[in-house]
Parts: sequence; structure tokens; C-alpha cells
Amino acid sequence: MASSSCSGTSISNVDRFVLCVTPDVPFQTLDLQSCSHEVNSLWLPLGKDKVECFELKDLWDCYERWSALGAGTPILLGNGDALTQYYVPYLSSIQIYTSKSVAASRNRREDTDAAEFEFESSSEDDSGSDILSRSVSNNSSKAWDAVSLDSSSDQLSPLPTRNMLGYLYLQYTETLSPWLRVPFTEKITELAKSHPALMTLKSVDISPASWMAVAWYPIYSIPYHQPSEKELSACFLTYHTLSSSFQDCKHMYDDIDIAEDISCFEEWEGVGKTSKENKSGFMSLSPFGMAGYKLQEPFWLGSSSSSESGNTRMSEMYSAADSWLKQLNAHHHDFNFFTLRAPL
Repeated sequence: MASSSCSGTSISNVDRFVLCVTPDVPFQTLDLQSCSHEVNSLWLPLGKDKVECFELKDLWDCYERWSALGAGTPILLGNGDALTQYYVPYLSSIQIYTSKSVAASRNRREDTDAAEFEFESSSEDDSGSDILSRSVSNNSSKAWDAVSLDSSSDQLSPLPTRNMLGYLYLQYTETLSPWLRVPFTEKITELAKSHPALMTLKSVDISPASWMAVAWYPIYSIPYHQPSEKELSACFLTYHTLSSSFQDCKHMYDDIDIAEDISCFEEWEGVGKTSKENKSGFMSLSPFGMAGYKLQEPFWLGSSSSSESGNTRMSEMYSAADSWLKQLNAHHHDFNFFTLRAPL
């Protein structure tokens, strides 16, 4: 039942979903002048004496409860009723690039760990000079801007490429059918057996080219709502950068506070997130990219006060994910599946 103080909202159902599945990770401030921690200056924002970083293990822990019980996301139905839809996260794809010493610590030949990127000599869409950070934000990391590669340059060489992009430590892409996959936390635990640095690396230890994609599949809703079963079958992919390089980037969801929206319906009590004012000591790893499958557009992308806000944000995030994958020459099975069956 809606509160009398809630007359309308510009937040769409897809916005509520994104805000509720964005992990909030505890961070620490690293003093670059005095720390003994070895970091690659090319992977950090320029002109900073201190940088906020987090441990990858703390990020994985954010998905533990969601993997076991599902992440509750508030949904507003077309008739004004409210319910909570639960989604289980699965690791869809991940690439982590690190220093040579970390990559070489694996029990494999060192020369197979070097990151290999293909930069086209020319492109109609300007992808040659379109740096990775543009996929994340127009207000992207100046550090990554400064070391971006211009495909038209004659000064390209393997050495600076590896210095900037790092050495491949882990690459994994899920190709199994959704019902055969294991939840996110279980998959990370499995990968950590052969890649133990997954539990010890910090965000300052990895290249800006490091990223992950999480697939979200619905499992149930409370209360159960049979008439909307088709609308509630939507699945999503969220894309997240893992490096401290992009910590200054502006994300489109940074200024949206879902707390007031959730308080509008008693059915949403205890669901979602607390107010942004109560997140001291935590950083939100908002997705820079996104894709949807079985997405009923009016239901997911519309809102009571605007029919364009959800469409615009979804379209921009889809384009960002597409651009990121193309620039890294990365093949992402789930993204291709979503795109072929439900292009935006």
C-alpha cells in the first residue's frame, strides 16, 4: 500500500533493480607517499597523494547473502501494487590484469600470462582513440586518459602496452545454461583454488582493464504474483570495473537515492538499501554497463512521472557495455546471447 506522501517517482523498475544489486564495499585510504605497497602509477588517478581502495575479497563477500537467498529488488506493478522480486547472481565473465610478478605466480608458463590486445589501425566509429574509460564515464580517470593508446601512432610497442594494461591473471567466461550454473559465491570460491590472489588482491593491484559481469536471474517474488509472471521473467547483466583507476568517475546512479522511494510502500519495508547518508566507510561499485533479456519495456523502463528516464539510462548502459567489450576485444557469451535475442 502506497504512502499518501508518495505522489510519483522518476525511478523506474530497472533503476530500482540496479540500485539494489549494486555492492557497497568497505574501503581503506592508501597514502601513496608513505606506503610500502607496490603500485603501478599508470593504474591510479593522476595528481593524488591518497587513493581509496578495497580488497577483492570484500567485494566477493557482498554477493554471499545474495547468492544464498537472492537479492530483493522492489517492483511497482502497472496497477499500483508493489512486490519484491528476488534475483540470484552468477559470475558471467571476469578478466583480471595484474603486475608481472602476480601473474607469473601461477603454475603456468609466464609468457602465456601477457595481456594481448588488438588495436585497429582505423575505425569508422573512432574506436581507435576511444579509450576504455569513455565506456565507464565521460568524466573518466585522467590517469587512464593520459596513458591511452592512439591507434594512429607509430610509437606503439609491447612494453608500454604491458605496463599500462598489465598481465592476464584470470580470465573466465560462463557458457553453461543458467540452470546448470552455480551462484556467484560458489564460482569465486572454485576459481580461487587455482587463482588464490583473488582473495588477497586490492583494487590498486589491478589494471584498469580488469572487469567483471554479473548475470542476474529471477527466482521468486513476494507476494507471488501470477498475472505478472511474463514481466517478472526479465534477466540482467551488470558490468563493473575492479580497479581503483576509475574511483573518480561519475556514474549515472550516484545521485539517485532509493531510500525515499522504498519508504513509499509498506511491502518494501526492509528491502533494498539504506540512505546514502548511512554509507560512511563504504564505496558503491555502481555498474557502468548493463544488458537485459526478456525485458518488457513499459513495465521495466517506464516510471510514474517519466517514460524516458529508464529508457535513456538503460540505452546508455547497454552502449557502454558494448563499447567496453569491443575495445578489449573480449568475447562475452551472455552479452551476445542477450543482444541476439533482445537488442536494445
